[in-house]
Amino acid sequence: MPVPLLEENAPAKVNLTLRVLGRRADGYHELESLVAFADVADRLALAPGRALALEVRGPNAAQAGADADNLVLKAANALAGLIPGLTLGAFALEKKLPVAAGIGGGSTDAAAALRLLARANNLAGDDPRIYAAARATGADVPVCLDPRTRLMRGIGEKLSAPLKLPRLAAVLVNPGVAVATKAVFAGWRPIAGPGASLDAAELAQLADPGQFLQFLQSQANDLETPAVALAPVIAEALAALRALPGCAVARMSGSGATCFALMSSAAAAADAAKTMQGKFPDWWVRACALGG
Repeated sequence: MPVPLLEENAPAKVNLTLRVLGRRADGYHELESLVAFADVADRLALAPGRALALEVRGPNAAQAGADADNLVLKAANALAGLIPGLTLGAFALEKKLPVAAGIGGGSTDAAAALRLLARANNLAGDDPRIYAAARATGADVPVCLDPRTRLMRGIGEKLSAPLKLPRLAAVLVNPGVAVATKAVFAGWRPIAGPGASLDAAELAQLADPGQFLQFLQSQANDLETPAVALAPVIAEALAALRALPGCAVARMSGSGATCFALMSSAAAAADAAKTMQGKFPDWWVRACALGG
């Protein structure tokens, strides 16, 4: 009998907060970020048992780059290097998320590939070799393996347990520019008095959406300033989001250029998306829900 096609969503990763704590001796930066996932996603399918291959299609396929550089194949090869005889297969990626956009598009695709390979090979989801392959693939891949809200520290490898926080209505906006992560970090400068570290136990007490939004209003993304210096259109996106009725918080995600606005309701998010699409018809705009 033919082996059934396996499929996984690869949801967008959104950095609700992002602090850069310093640069390490190896050139990487220590981070602290509260990460949530959106209900907008790429879609990845696997036909197990075939030769390792990748087909990319969808509205953002042209921006995904050469298949040989895709993190889906990098993740598959990393796991195959750890597990002799691993059943691989042919991947098909429906690329809906923008590329080089600060929402982990490549990382979440790679994590979905690892989940699919785990299913195809009857591996437990918490098999340490899957986590090791995720770390070898990219700094944001581990947090995307089990896409639930959590604190991420280090260079992305130190993860809290999942956090049950209020589900948030949001609109995501990408102004159509790709921002190089390395260049953004190169422009980062330390700030005085960065504030106290986030505490997972304290965050877990924010069960009320209003409380949670109030907390998020007190936070920031330390990479916004260097990203705006490289791509001033990010500042335009943030200003437009902050002017929307019902916007509680507007911030850049990751190293940009995608920005998000947290809205007072799902209806407000839908209206905001229509408004932004009308004003900026060439931008990628999506209403969504985060976390929950």
